[in-house]
Amino acid sequence: MSTTPSDPLAALGDLPGVADAVDSVRKAVDRVYGHRVMRRRSNEVTAEAALRGARGSAALSGADWNLEEVRRRTDFSGEDEARIIGAALRLTAEAGQLLSIWRQSPLRVLARLHLVAAGGATPDDTVGRPRLAGEPVDEPLIEAPVPSADEVSGRLEGLSQLIIAGGSAPALVTASVVHGELLALRPFGSRNGLVARTAERIVLIGSGLDPKSICPAEVGHAEQGRAAYVAAFEGYLSGSPEGMAAWIAHCGRSVELGVRESTAVCEALQRGAA
Repeated sequence: MSTTPSDPLAALGDLPGVADAVDSVRKAVDRVYGHRVMRRRSNEVTAEAALRGARGSAALSGADWNLEEVRRRTDFSGEDEARIIGAALRLTAEAGQLLSIWRQSPLRVLARLHLVAAGGATPDDTVGRPRLAGEPVDEPLIEAPVPSADEVSGRLEGLSQLIIAGGSAPALVTASVVHGELLALRPFGSRNGLVARTAERIVLIGSGLDPKSICPAEVGHAEQGRAAYVAAFEGYLSGSPEGMAAWIAHCGRSVELGVRESTAVCEALQRGAA
């Protein structure tokens, strides 16, 4: 991809179609934030968005449960699908607690996210740290070759430096790159997809685009389907301008679908208050 050394993320904003995606997302987010329900009941919308976002992320990781089952269930131990749902719920709850740390130490945040996702279920020392040479990776949705531990270390450090340095890239671009890079690297032995989508959420919140966390991109990723998610991600892996633009547009559409979901929640709350 064509980038500039000074601000490579910002350069992605110049790719064909990316500016339109950024503008479309911004307008959609502004509309839902302007809904009259948000003036008095934004906490309820945030809570519902968190639940629906967690359900969507878990669906992409193989646990496609009905929303009401996720809402009703209290025990997420036992079978693997329940553990995936539990991990997604814990990660969504944790995301808002890590915003102040993210810009100073993103690698520390990623380690914490993996620890939260694992939930203490893994008895060895692989939890909460990038994998070492020879350690396996369990991420069935993504079939691309797994980078070596040395490559993971170098690219994670590069990603961390970009985040700490900041820059002028739109929030959608940064969130898409963080999400895509973590999927590409699969730095942990498990739960990489859940961690990657939570990191995307953190960027969208922390950037100021979605400060109340009411625009769950995970909902949109799940709604577009696993096949579309993988196909768009392959564009990111290609590194081509077209592929990168397609991935960013896919992430943008996911945010817009998350906005649509939360708009429906606002409408339901408004009808209930009428």
